[in-house]
Order: sequence, then structure tokens, then C-alpha cells
Amino acid sequence: MLILTIRTSEPTAEIGLFTDNNEQLGYECWEAHRQLADSIHLKIKRLLAQQHQQLSAIGGIVCFQGPGSFTGLRIGLSVGNGLSYSLQIPIVGTKGKNWITKGIKILHKKPDHRPIMPEYGAPVHITPPRK
Repeated sequence: MLILTIRTSEPTAEIGLFTDNNEQLGYECWEAHRQLADSIHLKIKRLLAQQHQQLSAIGGIVCFQGPGSFTGLRIGLSVGNGLSYSLQIPIVGTKGKNWITKGIKILHKKPDHRPIMPEYGAPVHITPPRK
């Protein structure tokens, strides 16, 4: 089973492909900044192609849940939740230094398919719309 990892909490985004034994098959970091929504799907597609795999080979997703950038977390978790829903595979959200290892361990416990919510680390400050 392949596990896709996604971390978009900072300007440098990260995605990875791992086996369920925590073996890294591929990993990519890039300066996404404001192009994250445009680039993340292409990066996932390229990472899979480098391993001669299709989306259907992914059996689980681990996302970094936060804290981090409001927009970055929303984009990364939306991609992860969307793939989880469409592929009918489990998704887990983790935090901390060893977030990938923790997430893969949780996936072994066969979690349900609930969407992962971001944890920003502070209250969200949304400005009211201008009239």
C-alpha cells in the first residue's frame, strides 16, 4: 500500500510517498507560496509517475494538521480530504516533529474516513467584508 503525505503549513510545501512500512519512496519540497493551489496536484501527479504508480495505488493519506499558515493548511487539507473521499481511502492528520511516522502508525489502526480539520495554533482572524 502506498501512503501519500502532505504538508502545506509553510511557504515550502512537502509531499511524499511511503510504504506502509514507513519506507520513503519519493519526496519533494518546493517553494509554493501563492502557487500552492496550482502546483500541488501537478507535484502529486509527477511524484506518482516517478514511481510508475497511479492515484488508485494510494491506500492512505497522512496530512500535517498544523499549526501553520491559514491558507496553506486549508489548501493541503482540502486536497487530502478530496482524495480520501474520491478514492475511498483513510486519511489522518497529525502534528509535531515526527508527523509522518505517527500518521502511518495511525493508518495501521484502520481509521474512519472523517475529514481532517486544520489546527492553526491561534484564533483565526478573518476581516469582515467591505460593503
